[in-house]
Amino acid sequence: MIDEIQVENLALIREAALEPARGLTVLTGETGAGKTALLSALKLLMGERADKGAVRDGEEALSVAGRFYGVACAEDPETDPPSAESGLGDLREVVAVRRVTADGRSRVSLDGRMASVGELVRTVAPTIDLCGQHEHQQLMEASRHVRMLDAWAGEAVARVRAVYEDAFATASAAAAELARVREAGEASSAKLDEARFVLQRIDAVDPREGEYDELAAELARVEHAEALAVAANAAHEALAGEQGALDALGSAISALDGAARYDAKLGEFAESLREAGYVLEDMARETRDYREGVEFDPEALARQQERMASLQGLVRAYGPRMADVLERRAEAAELVSLVDDAAERERAARQKLDQAEEALAQAASVLAEARAEAAPRFAEAVCAQMGRLEMGGAQLVCDLAPLERGQWTKAGPQTVEFLFRPGAGMRARPLSRIASGGEVSRVMLAVKVVLGEVDEVDTLVFDEVDAGVGGSTAVALADVLADLARTHQVIVVTHLAQVAVRGEAHYVVRKAEGEGGMPETDLRRLAEKERPAEIARMLSGDATEASLAHAREMLARSRG
Repeated sequence: MIDEIQVENLALIREAALEPARGLTVLTGETGAGKTALLSALKLLMGERADKGAVRDGEEALSVAGRFYGVACAEDPETDPPSAESGLGDLREVVAVRRVTADGRSRVSLDGRMASVGELVRTVAPTIDLCGQHEHQQLMEASRHVRMLDAWAGEAVARVRAVYEDAFATASAAAAELARVREAGEASSAKLDEARFVLQRIDAVDPREGEYDELAAELARVEHAEALAVAANAAHEALAGEQGALDALGSAISALDGAARYDAKLGEFAESLREAGYVLEDMARETRDYREGVEFDPEALARQQERMASLQGLVRAYGPRMADVLERRAEAAELVSLVDDAAERERAARQKLDQAEEALAQAASVLAEARAEAAPRFAEAVCAQMGRLEMGGAQLVCDLAPLERGQWTKAGPQTVEFLFRPGAGMRARPLSRIASGGEVSRVMLAVKVVLGEVDEVDTLVFDEVDAGVGGSTAVALADVLADLARTHQVIVVTHLAQVAVRGEAHYVVRKAEGEGGMPETDLRRLAEKERPAEIARMLSGDATEASLAHAREMLARSRG
C-alpha cells in the first residue's frame, strides 16, 4: 500500500508529492497536464528500466521516493499462496528511492541502504497493479491465474491443494532417490575400485569415534611417565617429607596455640592454619598415590605408538580430522553397498516412487475436480461485474487444461488461464491479446472486485479504465471502483466526473509556467470546498452556475 510518493525533476514535474487515501484516490486534469509522468514515477519505483530522457531539462538527475506499507520479500509466484493484510499496524514499512541521472545512470536505495533494481521488482512491484499498461498488469501473466482462482475458492481448494503439494514433494523426493540409486549402480569401475580401497584401508585400522583424542592424551602420559613420577614424588616430599611443609605448619600451629591464652586472635590464626593443613595433607596423600600409580610398560607404549601411527596415517590421507576420515568411510561404504545391492535398492526405490506417484495422481484428481467446480463460479462472478460495467455481452472464461505428468508443478497438474470472449459466439482469447487498454482495465476491475480481500495486490492504479465510457456506464464504473476501494487502495486517473466525485482524496494535475517560462506540472490535493469547481470543469469545460450546482449535487450524493 502506498503511503506517499515524492517526485523531483521528472519530465515536466519539478516537484510533486502524492499521499493517496487507503480507499479511492482520483487524479483529474486537462489532457497533457502531466498525469502520465506521475505514473512513470511509480513505474520507476516498481523497477522499470530508467530512461535518461525522463530527466527534466536543465537538471542533473530525477528522483522518485516512495513509502510503502505491506511490502515484504518476494514470494514464489508459482507456489506461495496470497495473503490478506489486516491493518497498517500489522504491516512492514519500506522506503524506496530511485535516482536517475541525465547520463542514464540509475541508483536505488531501500530503507537507506544501497539496493538493486531487481530488489524493487521483488519487493515493491508485487504489491501494485498498474492497470492499463500491459507490462505491469499481473492479470496479464497467466501463471498468476491459478493463484487467483485458488485464493477466491478459499478453503475448498486450499485444503486439497495442500494435500497435492505434500504428495508432489514426496514424489519428487522419491524420484530423486531412484535416480541416485541408479547413478550409483552405474558408477564407473575406477570409482568403485577407489571406494572399495578406501573402505578396506580404513576398516583395516578400524578407528572408533573419539579414539584419536583419547590415545593422544594417554600417550602424553605414558611417554613422560618418569617425569610425571619424579614431579609427584618431589611434591610429596616437599609436603610430607622430613622438614616438609606439614612439619613447618605443625610447628607454627603449636606456637600459636601456646600463646593463644594471652590473645584469642592467635587462636584464630592457628585454626586457619589447621584448616590449611587438612588441604596439604590431602595433597600429600594424592601426590603419593599418583607417584605409586605411575607405571612404565615399554611393550604397552610401543603398541600405543603403533596405533597412533596408524590413525595418523588415515588422518593424513583422508583428514584433516578423524571426523573427516569417518565421513569418508561412510561415503565409500554407501557407494559399495549401493552397487553390491543395486538391484534390491532400485526395486525398493521404484516401489516407493510408484506408491508416491499413485498418491500424487489421486491428489491431483481431487485438486483438478475442486478447481473445475470453482472455475465456472468464479467466471460467473466476474461476468456479473462486467455486466455492471455494460461491457456489451463480453465474458471472462476460466480455462483449465490438464498437463502431461512431466509438466506438473507444485502449483498443480493443470494450467489455469483467464480468457476473454468479446461477445456471444466469438472465440475466447487470452487476456494478453485484448487490444483495448480500456477493455483490459475494466476486465481487471471486475476480477479485482470479485477477488476482494483475498487478492495479494494491495494497490491498483487505473489509467485507461474510463476510455470510451459515458452515460450510465460511467455511473456503473464509479460504483464498481467504489466497491473495489473497500478492499484495495485504488488510484484512478480519470476524465469522468461520476468517478471523480467518489474519491476519498482528489488531486488535480495542471500545467503551469515555471521559472524562465519553462512549463511545469503542478500536482495539488483539493480541499473539499475546491472540488465543486473541478467537477464542474469536468462536466462542462467551465465552472458555470449550472455546472457548479450539478457538481455540488453529485458530490452530495456520493457522500451518501
